[in-house]
Amino acid sequence: MIQAVMVMSTQGKPRLLKFYSFQPPEKHQDLVRGVFQLLSARPDSVSNFVQADAIFGPGVKLVYKHLATLYFVFVFDSSENELAMLDLVQVFVETLDKCFKNVCELDVVFNFNKLHTILDEMILGGQVIETSSEQIMRSVEEIARLEKQSNTTSLIPKSISERFSR
Repeated sequence: MIQAVMVMSTQGKPRLLKFYSFQPPEKHQDLVRGVFQLLSARPDSVSNFVQADAIFGPGVKLVYKHLATLYFVFVFDSSENELAMLDLVQVFVETLDKCFKNVCELDVVFNFNKLHTILDEMILGGQVIETSSEQIMRSVEEIARLEKQSNTTSLIPKSISERFSR
């Protein structure tokens, strides 16, 4: 099961935190700090898989991808395949690239709702539900279309709104 997804800057600032197993809110900062210290000390030439027993408990691993100024981190237990998780990180990053046309830290900061939507289309309750970047983008575009349509729908009947607009 996937226990958490984190996107953090290379300065250690969390840009996205999503926990699928309960972690007390007061512990979130300690977890982020522990993951950042672990990742920032690793050279670029080593494996992207890290045993995270000291941070999350026994049997927990994390896989990460370091791109530009961001770390994309997936935390998972022994029931998940490491390579499948690495592929899932890649799908997440590819989907963000399609969505934002070469994703950067500012896209993550100012469009966190869209990030959560993409993540919710991929993972539900710690289980992977979709791995196709194209299908995820279709779903996100449909959600955006429906949101736009609902924002333009007026709850006031047209005859009343016309009377007051004059």
